[in-house]
Amino acid sequence: MAQIICNDVSLGYNGNIIVENLNFSVDEGDYLCIIGENGSGKSTLMKTLLNLRQPLKGKITTSDGLKKNEIGYLPQQTLVQKDFPASVTEIVLSGCLSGMKFHPFYSKKEKALAKENMEKMGITDLAKRCYRELSGGQQQRVLLARALCATKKVLLLDEPVSGLDPIVTEEMYTLINDLNKVDKITIIMISHDIHATEKYASHILHIGESVFFGTKEEYLKQREGMKNVG
Repeated sequence: MAQIICNDVSLGYNGNIIVENLNFSVDEGDYLCIIGENGSGKSTLMKTLLNLRQPLKGKITTSDGLKKNEIGYLPQQTLVQKDFPASVTEIVLSGCLSGMKFHPFYSKKEKALAKENMEKMGITDLAKRCYRELSGGQQQRVLLARALCATKKVLLLDEPVSGLDPIVTEEMYTLINDLNKVDKITIIMISHDIHATEKYASHILHIGESVFFGTKEEYLKQREGMKNVG
C-alpha cells in the first residue's frame, strides 16, 4: 500500500515553477532514489514531502497510517551543523521531539529508543563525546540515529554520503540498505551517485527537463534504449 502519493505536483519559489506535474507514489518498503541536475528541485521536493513547503499546485497525501511527524529526516550537513556543540546522546535524543506531546523531559521510553538506535548505528561508545569532535562518518551515523528516533516507517535522506571518503561511503550505504531490507523502513534518498542508485534503489525518480518515475529496471531499460538511439 502506498505511504506517500504525489498527484500533479508543481514545485517552486515565489510562484516560479521549478518542476511541474510530478506524479509518483512510494509504497512501504520501497527504496526510492531521487536524481537530477543541480537546481532541478530535488531538495525542494524533499522539504515539500516533510510539509516544510507547500506545493504550488497539486497534492501530496500520506496513507497506510503514516503521519507527517512519523517521517525521519537526514538533511544535508552545513558547516554550522558540523560544529554543533552538543553531546552525541543529546543530538540523538532530539530526534524524539516530534513524537513528544507536552512533557518537557525525555522519558525512559525515549532514552531507551535513543540507546537502541545508537547501538544500531554502532556509536554507543561515542555517547558522551561532543558532536563537533567527531569525523564526518561518525557525525552522519549520529544524525541517522537521530532520524530513526523519529520513525520506524519512512526515512528521507538528502545526500547522506556527501563529503565522505569511499570506505565510509560504502559503510553508510550498507547501513541504509540494512534499514530498508532488515528493518523494513521505506527509504527516499536524494543522490548524485548513479552507481549506488543502480545498486540499491528499487525505484528511481528523475526530475529536471525530463521526468521519469518507475522501477530501477524500467529506468535502466529506458536509459539503454536512449543509448541505442544515439
